[in-house]
Amino acid sequence: MINRELDALYHSTNQQTLAQWRINRDIGEPRGAYYDPCRLALAAGIQPDMPVQVRALLDDLQQLAGRDPLADILPAEGFHFTFLPLTLPLYEQGEPLPEKIHHLTTCWESYAAQTINIDALRLVALPGQLLLAGIADERAMAMRHAFCRQVLHSTWRDTLLARHPASPLPPLFWHSTLLRYGATYLPQTLREFFLARQGRDYGDVAGNLKLARINYNWTQCYPLD
Repeated sequence: MINRELDALYHSTNQQTLAQWRINRDIGEPRGAYYDPCRLALAAGIQPDMPVQVRALLDDLQQLAGRDPLADILPAEGFHFTFLPLTLPLYEQGEPLPEKIHHLTTCWESYAAQTINIDALRLVALPGQLLLAGIADERAMAMRHAFCRQVLHSTWRDTLLARHPASPLPPLFWHSTLLRYGATYLPQTLREFFLARQGRDYGDVAGNLKLARINYNWTQCYPLD
């Protein structure tokens, strides 16, 4: 997927969300946690330095919604961009990984510590979430496709498919989830927050790839490589 296509995808996602918000003025039905808050999953990604624009954005978000019990805001220490989510949250803290883990780490050898760049960061809204999404360089896109193919041809195929039951593989977005809301739709205050900032450029990030056992927001990250 080239830059124009990813730009268009982010734009169309925002337009679809805005259309849903216009129809649904309130927050809709409450929902539980998006992912298990305690168990750990396997994922590959980067933990880059946070651009000053993003830090200011998170500070503004915290000031606006930090006291809302339904607003799960990404802590600064969990700032990350996922390269490929590999499993659902399957593992307890300290639980040994399955013996077939060596199949995954063998697939990963060619990608470990490689640097990827994600540019033109911007806000993307889902009905109940705010994402920070950007454009990965062509090399990163090619690596993600190649790694995903390798995993699909390994003993981890079913586990990967279970993590992505209704979405393309590899995922189309390059993003970090800044906020998950505990209802179907964001409240008006957060919708206005997005509308006021949707056209802004929040800079670029770069980081070294790692394969890790992580919790849902990467505030716990235990690299395997």
